[in-house]
Parts: sequence; C-alpha cells; structure tokens
Amino acid sequence: MSAPRLFLLLASLAPTVVGAVPDKLDFNRDVRPILASKCYACHGPDEDKREAGLRLDTEQGARADLGGYRAIVPGDPEASEAWKRIVTEDPADVMPPPSSPKQLTAAERALLRRWIDEGAEYREHWSFLPVAAATPPPASGARDEIDAFIRARLAEHQLPPAPEAEAATLIRRLSLDLTGLPPEPAEVTAFTRAYATDPGAYERLVERLLASPHFGERWGRHWLDLARYADSNGFLGDAVRPNAWRYRDWVIDAINRDLPFDQFTIEQLAGDLLPQAAPPQLAATGFHRNAALNTEAGVDKEEARFQYLADRVNTTGRVWLGLTVGCAQCHTHKYDPITIRDYYAFYAFFNNTADREEPKTKAPILAELAEDRRTTYVHLAGDYARRGPDVVPASLSALPPMPAPAQGEASRLDLARWLVSPDHPLTARVAVNHVWSKLFGTGLVATPDDFGATGEPPSHPELLDWLARDFIAGGWSRKQLIRRIVTSATYRQSSAHRPELDDLDPLNRLLARQSRLRLEAEILRDASLTVSGLLTRSIGGPGIRPPLPGDIFDVGRSVKWEVSEGHDRYRRGLYILTLRSVLYPMLTTFDAPDATDACVKRDRSNTPLQALTLMNDPVFLEAARALALRALRESRDAARLDHLFQLCLARAPLADERQRLQTFAKDQRNRIRAAGPEALKVLGNETVAPADQEDASVLVALARVLLNLDEFINRE
Repeated sequence: MSAPRLFLLLASLAPTVVGAVPDKLDFNRDVRPILASKCYACHGPDEDKREAGLRLDTEQGARADLGGYRAIVPGDPEASEAWKRIVTEDPADVMPPPSSPKQLTAAERALLRRWIDEGAEYREHWSFLPVAAATPPPASGARDEIDAFIRARLAEHQLPPAPEAEAATLIRRLSLDLTGLPPEPAEVTAFTRAYATDPGAYERLVERLLASPHFGERWGRHWLDLARYADSNGFLGDAVRPNAWRYRDWVIDAINRDLPFDQFTIEQLAGDLLPQAAPPQLAATGFHRNAALNTEAGVDKEEARFQYLADRVNTTGRVWLGLTVGCAQCHTHKYDPITIRDYYAFYAFFNNTADREEPKTKAPILAELAEDRRTTYVHLAGDYARRGPDVVPASLSALPPMPAPAQGEASRLDLARWLVSPDHPLTARVAVNHVWSKLFGTGLVATPDDFGATGEPPSHPELLDWLARDFIAGGWSRKQLIRRIVTSATYRQSSAHRPELDDLDPLNRLLARQSRLRLEAEILRDASLTVSGLLTRSIGGPGIRPPLPGDIFDVGRSVKWEVSEGHDRYRRGLYILTLRSVLYPMLTTFDAPDATDACVKRDRSNTPLQALTLMNDPVFLEAARALALRALRESRDAARLDHLFQLCLARAPLADERQRLQTFAKDQRNRIRAAGPEALKVLGNETVAPADQEDASVLVALARVLLNLDEFINRE
C-alpha cells in the first residue's frame, strides 16, 4: 500500500476523540503504545528474550548500528530497516512475523511511518518523568481548576458539558460516594429546599459527609481491596485469623481522621520501624499480613516463604507505584525498565521480616529480624531454589534514586519515605488516580495498576499532574482531594445519556457527563438495609456471619459458621467475615474481590444471577419485608407508594411510574386474596395486625420491585 493511501486510511480510522492524531505526533501518546504492544516482547528491555540484538524501547537501541543497518533512521523511513520489515510481503522477513497474534493495523503502520518521517523522537515514558507544574488553561464556565482542564478538552471537540444534576440526584450521589449509604427522605427534602436558595448548601453537605464516621468505612473498603484483606489464611486449611479485623479497623480510623497519605503509607510499610512506635502504628503493618498463607503440613516452607514475600513485592508495586513489578520476578520485564535484579533488590526490603502479634491488641504485624539475617540474592528464573548474584535493598533503577541510609542497608522505612518523597514521579499520580476512579468510574489513567508501557496513557495528563502536585502541597490530605473533586462542576454534571457522544466518546473519557455506576456489592447490601431501616451502624470490631446457603460447605473442608444474631446480623457488608475458601455468595455475585491479590479495579458485570439474587437472597427478602413494614408504619393508604419511592430512589414517582405500580399492586392484592393464608407467608415471622396483613403483603411485593430497579442498584 502506498504512503498516501495509508495516510487516507489513517484519517478515516483515527478516533475523533481521545485518540485523535494531532498535527505533531507525541511519542508517549501516539507511538509508544504501538511499539509496546506489538514490538517490545521481542525487542524490548528483556535481554534474554530479545531477538536479533535489536532494542526498540530506547532511542540508543533503535538507532544502533546492527552490522550495516539501523532499525530507525530519523527522517528516512526507506532507509530504516524496521520500516522495511513492516511493509515487506516476504513472510520470512515481515515484522511482526505471521505467527504473532499482535499484527500491526494499517493505521498503526501509517503512524509509525509518520513518526519516522518527523524525526523518530523518543521520550522517557510519561509516568517516569517528574510531575509537571501544569497550569490550568482558560476555559469558559469553569468553576475551578479541575473544570478548566476538563472544559478545555471539551472545547477542542465543540462539546458543551452536561447540565448540573438535580438536587435530589446530587445528595444521593454524594451520600453513596462518600459514605456508601443512601440519604433519608427528610435529608433529601431539606437539601433540595436549601439548594434552591442557598449557594453554600452543597459545600455544607460535602463537609457533613466527609465528617461522617461512615466516610472511613466507605473509603476504607476501597483501600482493603488494595490490601487484599481477608479474615482467613486461604488454601485448603483456610484457618480463621481471629484478629485480622484490627488492621481493617486501623484503616477505617486512619481515613476518618484524615491521616496524611504519606504517613498512611509509612505506617503500613514500616510502622514497626518508627521511633517509639505506638500500637496503632504497629497494627498498620498488618497491610502485608493480609496475604494468603499456605500452612499445609506437606508444603515446602522455604518455597511458601518465597511466594509470601514475592506477594509483598508485587502488591507494593501495584498499589503505590502502579507498575506490574511482578512481571520481573522470573526475568527482566518485557515492556518496562524493571530488571530481574531490580525485583530482588526490592524483595530484599522484605526478606528479613517476621510475622508477629502486637502484644497489647494481638493484632498481626510485621517485625524486622535483628539476628540471623538472611542474604538476598536473585532467584534465577523465579525459582526459589536457584541462587544468582547477591543483592542489597534498593529502589527500582529507572526511578529517582533512594537517598543512602546513614548506616548499613536501606530499610523498609527508607523505602516508604522514598515512595512518598515529593519528587517521586509515581506515588501521588497513582493515589489521585485511584481516588478519581471511585468518583467517576474510571481513572484518568484507565489502567490503575499499569502506569507502564502497556498501560493506557492518561486521558488528561495535565490534570493528573496538577492534582498530584496539589495533593502533595495540601499535605497529602485524602479528604481535601475528595473535597476538591466533588465540589467541581465536572463531578456535579448529570449522568443522563447524551446520544451525540455515542460515537464520539462512548467510554466517557472526555467527561462530558457524569458516569452512571452500579453500586458495589457491599454498598448494594448496605443500601437495602438502610432504606428498610434494618441497618446497624456500629463501627469496627470482629467480623459478622450472615446466613449462608446450607450446602455451601459441601465442597472443601467444613468450616463452622455460627450465624450472627440480633443487630450484628445487619451490620455493613464491610464487616462480613471473609473466608477465602468460602466467599459470601451475594458479594461474589456482584463482583466483590476474592482477596487472592490486590484488587485495584473491581469488575462490573451484568448477569441474570444478580437479578435473581436481589429477588430471592435472604438479606434482600428481609430488607423488602422490613421496608414494607416501615412504609406501613410511616405513611398511610395512597401515600405509601410515594413513601416507598422516596425511601428507595430519593424522589417521587413519575405519573406513568405511579400508574404502573398501582396496577401491579392491584394485581398483587387480587392474587393474595385468591391464595388466602398461603400468600401471607411472605411476611415471615413479623407480627402484623390482622387488619394490615393484606396491605403489608402487597407492600412487600412492591418493595421487592423497587429494590430490584436499575435506578436503585445504580448511582446516577
């Protein structure tokens, strides 16, 4: 295909939004993703897998003399061996080879030719560059700096932002995002009235929710996903960890008191090494006691220890660096500049740790060995028994160096302080991206645990850097970061569907509207218990055991599951005992993580089993029954339908909705009368006056419908 035809094809295929090709190509945005996905596996950092001695991930490697030819000759595609191999029709020479599943598209070929024509400029990967001092661009109608960045991008595509959501939607959105609990009807009414006349009503609502003790529960659950928190060891034995909850409670408390993220990091990675460490700082080190632990009698203890420590390395890399460090466990990373030596130098920080219990609280903690310290070495091919060169604790070589310790080897405390040093290019970016993703459904970087070569570049790189610098300047305050985001006009937009975005920006990466998000598993259960009046709001303490299906322990070893009674039964989903071998079915149905690895981003599936669970799972049946009886107590006759609607959806029903539900209620009443006493079994063991039993049964049917509505299980 000729170059002109390629350029025409490129113009027709290029996306018209986030990936649109500008006048001048940018290596990190336009070229590196192609090279990383199609070329680096054979011509990247991994020297053991590198073909023909050619390295395309560095400028020096791409321009090196390889025996009379160079892969890339800047400005001259025809003299560039790489381009010749790309366009040749000879199957023996073409690159990628015909056997590769990752073939270049015509558009990608055109981009690569254009890049060489323009001089084949290389740049260091964006995430390894220092966080830039971005200046918010001028933008019409911007409420703050966040809006300035977002609206400037929208203006490039002649897109107006969505209008602001209605007051009732805003309070439900904020309540669910900041506390994980829906607002009461009285709260909605009061806020709606105030919002119409008082400019400060929204900001006061934000402050009230940030100050709620339930804020720590909501955002603590996000962090526990990263910490692969569970209440048992895993594997076949899966013994219960009776004091694991003490780490969970530390997280809730730390987030509620807005422990600065830098200190939050230091205490979890090295709280035991702080001078005069207090019991809560020791409990914080439970972060790395959360991993699964194989205690089977026949296990090779040294192999199990190796895997346990490797988990600590991999998790630290994913959670704080946003890098797939674990890919270098067996060989140098194929895509990112992380060598196998880097990996085991990082491993060395954890190689002399021991698992202990904090004496005062019995909390599981980490402790540093003072004697009989192990020598760390490269485990060749990732084999725990194959010894390579010795290594000492050190940071990744592609990142800014760690300051030399005053004496001896660098410690975990040095590692933690290096991670949160102001000049570190990754930690603040990764942290603010994680927060952003919880408030919009997707991060500015859509691959939150891969800020490397194969991850997606940021949709708004200047905004990401501005937020990262502001986060650090603001004392690493999580609450201040969230406050800044949720008070922006961008966050306050309506999430209503905009047909003009279907082709232009189907994934909403430009943020011309808010995102509509399915509630996470625990929050869906919490919301049902809240509107029904069943929720127990006590915070912290040992886990609970809600009812489980009777046959759930038929597979694997039997575990005694004593069902929690009384108010404990209705505590938040955050407190459900997490057994790795017996996950609570309702939570897994709605995509809760299995605690095997750090979960940086939950899936959002949509399956028939979810609807069946909402209709038939015991917790939702109990919630529907309690919701019906609440409506029976708090309202009368015709007002009950509207009251149910207000409780569940924070709004009144529309005329056609009311008509359809009234028709449904009439049909249910006729069915109940025809079935007689059998139909009243839906009331369970609840004591209901005989005169109210028919009304209560109808209300239960209505409540089951409302708790299964798309609008209830989603955050608008």
